[in-house]
Amino acid sequence: MKRVVLAGTTYVVAIFSAGFVLGVLRTLVLVPLFGALWAVLLELPVILTIAWLVCVLILRRWPLSSSAAAGMGAGAFSLLMLLEASLSNLLAGRSLTEHLALYAQLPHQLGLAGQLAFAVFPWLNRAVQLSE
Repeated sequence: MKRVVLAGTTYVVAIFSAGFVLGVLRTLVLVPLFGALWAVLLELPVILTIAWLVCVLILRRWPLSSSAAAGMGAGAFSLLMLLEASLSNLLAGRSLTEHLALYAQLPHQLGLAGQLAFAVFPWLNRAVQLSE
């Protein structure tokens, strides 16, 4: 259990940090040039590639069973959602209700789809390792 928590926490901290940097670049550079939807579509493959590579490194460092890897992803997703809602409140002054309302917009729905992929990556990575 300790390894699952450590791996999941490391995973979310690394990806949240990368996502924060990419989010600033998206907001300041890509959104003014291309609009919100295209900015997310350009950012999404980059952050998902980073997430996959980080996931691979973490699972090499702390090998987990398939079920433990699924737990790592679920825990990391939960923490990511909490961090994102907190950041939304701190930087934009949004309430939790206002933050959740953002998911009615397509760019935020795509972001959520990416976050769900992030959550599945540990389990998927383990499945790929088992098939090799």
